[in-house]
Order: sequence, then C-alpha cells, then structure tokens
Amino acid sequence: MLSENRVNPSADRVLVTGGRGFLGRHVMAALANRGYSNAVTFGSAEHDLTHETQIVRMLEAIRPSAIVHLAAVVGGIGANRKFPGTYFYKNLVMGVQLMERARLAGVKRFLSVGTICSYPKFTPVPFREEDLWIGYPEETNAPYGLAKKMLLVQSQAYRQEFGYDAVNVMLVNLYGPGDNFDPETSHVIPALIRKCLEAAERGEREVEIWGTGRATREFLYVEDAAEAIVSALEKLEDSDPVNLGSGSEISIRELAEKIVTLTGFPGRLSWDPEKPDGQPRRALDTSRAARLLGWQAGTGLEDGLAKTIAWYREQRAHASGAATGRR
Repeated sequence: MLSENRVNPSADRVLVTGGRGFLGRHVMAALANRGYSNAVTFGSAEHDLTHETQIVRMLEAIRPSAIVHLAAVVGGIGANRKFPGTYFYKNLVMGVQLMERARLAGVKRFLSVGTICSYPKFTPVPFREEDLWIGYPEETNAPYGLAKKMLLVQSQAYRQEFGYDAVNVMLVNLYGPGDNFDPETSHVIPALIRKCLEAAERGEREVEIWGTGRATREFLYVEDAAEAIVSALEKLEDSDPVNLGSGSEISIRELAEKIVTLTGFPGRLSWDPEKPDGQPRRALDTSRAARLLGWQAGTGLEDGLAKTIAWYREQRAHASGAATGRR
C-alpha cells in the first residue's frame, strides 16, 4: 500500500535543495516531465543551509510539501583529502538541521540522497544495503561519507520516534552533461575527459593519472539517477536505504582506456602508484531499487561517456568562440 504522504504532482510543492547543481538540474527536469508544476529550488546565495535561521526563513517562504535534499559539498579524492573537516561539517549540519526544521514546519515527506562513500572500505561486492555498518569507510572520503550516513540514522530515528516520513537513497558516482570539470574538485570521469582533450590539443603524448588503475567503480548516468530519485520520492515506504546504480563494475584503468578512445587522445596513460586509489572496489546490488521502485539504469557506460564528451566539447567550443568574439 502506498503511503498516505505520497506526493501529488499537481498539488504538492516539491523543494529540491541543490537544484541548480549537476544532479539537481536533471532532477528538476525529471520532476517537470512527471507533471510537478510546483517544483522549486534556490541557490546558496539566497539561503545558506549551514545556518539554521536561514533554513527557517526559507521554509517559511517556500512552504514545501516535500523536500529532495541534494545539496552537498563534494569533490574527488584530492578535494576530500584537502578539506575533510569542511566536507564533514557542512554536509552534516546542512542535512541534520534541514530535516529537523522540515519536520517542525510540517513538511510531510523528506528524501535524503546519500552516497556510496558511506559504505565500509572492505564491503563485500556487490554492496548490499544491510552491509552498511560492518566497518569504517575508506579513509580518503570517510568524513563526507559519514556525514551523509548520519542522515540515514536521523531518518530512521525520526520515523521511529515521530512517525516522520523520511526516506533514503544512496548513489554511486554520477557523470553526464553538466558535470563538474574543474580540475581541483572534479570526479574521475570529467577529470579524465578534460585531461585527455587538453593533452590532445597541446600535442602532449602522455596523461598522468592517480593510482594504479586497479580500483573498480560503478558509474550512473545522471539522467538515469534523476529518474530514480523522482521514483523514490513517489514510492518508497520506509527509511531503509536503497542503492541506486548501474549494476556494472569497471576498473579505473579500463575506464581511462575507454575515455582515451572516445576522446581521440593519441598518447599514453601514465599511472602514479604513489597516489591513492581510494576504495579498492565499488559496485552495488541494485535489486532493492528494482523491487521497490521498478527502476533500473537505461544508459550504458559507453553511450553515456560519448554524450558527456560531446557535451563538454560543445561547451569548450562555445567558450572559445565567446572569448574570440570579445577580442
């Protein structure tokens, strides 16, 4: 039986925090495609979720019926190692305060979007939701992963004590059009795409990559993730976590080789084993999502990479043309 708090596309106002970010823009589009005419978002300059008073003002102004909490401070291995305290504090305080104030304000449904980084470092593969508590997360991103994991604890505790309708999903690494290509904070796919394209333009014969390439990851195309999140908002019935992933594991070395081919970079890859690999393996069991949401990823990795590379090429060409026009 569906929850009495299930959102109504034509009547309920859905607030998406982080709705102007990479994933958020796609979630807003997915909501619009499903008929959510009252979906809203805002930027951090309007309401800073690390400050409780601003959360209160935001909720009073927007009065949402449901919240999809995507807002997060995120980055790759380098950024996680450089800013562990920032990543822990800001991600924790945003989520904890927002859920509490949403409950007090009468927001009837709250969806926390968590991360695969919350899993223990040596979780058996494929990762199953019941293994979330068998160990400590991989050290390089543990502060971020634990901060997001606390929202799962909060959801379960609030449902138990207050009957609050809070639900949770956990995402693997995302990629796709609109991704973050900043070399300081990007994740592996946009970082590799940018490195290969820039090296090819400069005529370089080598691209250096952190680690050994042996670590494995699972990647989910952002449009597939957005569809899954909207389905979770509509269908999930309890606070237990649900994995969202593609169900396909690939080594970083194989991934890099695919990107080299798709970008047309003619040189070689140079691996730096002195740099960290991160978690040894990451791959999800997505059977719970299939069962509860009727969802599975529809975009294969090669197709998704090709779309992402094409989008980034177009952005670079547009930026180059705009710069030339200004001269």
